Amino acid sequence: MRALILVMVGFLFACSPAAPPPTTNSSAPNAEAMQAAALAMQAKVAALPGPFNGADYEAGRRAFGQCRSCHAIEPDAPSRGTGPNLFGIVGRKIGSEADFEYSQAAASANFDWDGAKLDQWLTSPQAFLPGNRMSFVGVRNEKQRRDLIAYLMVASAETEE
Repeated sequence: MRALILVMVGFLFACSPAAPPPTTNSSAPNAEAMQAAALAMQAKVAALPGPFNGADYEAGRRAFGQCRSCHAIEPDAPSRGTGPNLFGIVGRKIGSEADFEYSQAAASANFDWDGAKLDQWLTSPQAFLPGNRMSFVGVRNEKQRRDLIAYLMVASAETEE
């Protein structure tokens, strides 16, 4: 009897219509496209000046997660109440983002952001520029800071299309 049931179940499976092919969601990026994008971003990092050219873009992107609550980095995003938009930060004069109200310390400072200034700032914002309003204590880990700065340099750069 048991053998007969197994044969019947096997027959039912063999005669049933094939399972439909899996559907693909064309709006979700596939793994190959994601990998290609990651490689393209890492290639942009490799073109940066040292020491940022040896950084890890994905690690920097993850590190930026701690900044995202106060800062946007998208080209058309407005500044947030707690921090200016960081898109185009490299080469920009400190305290010059039009839609953000800076502290007196940042507004009166006179330098353009570059990798070295970002490194000093991100090490300890209050030690670098006393009197600024950024409450963030800094990124103590040098590698994490380098990855974050490389991410900022690439992700906030004007697109070349």
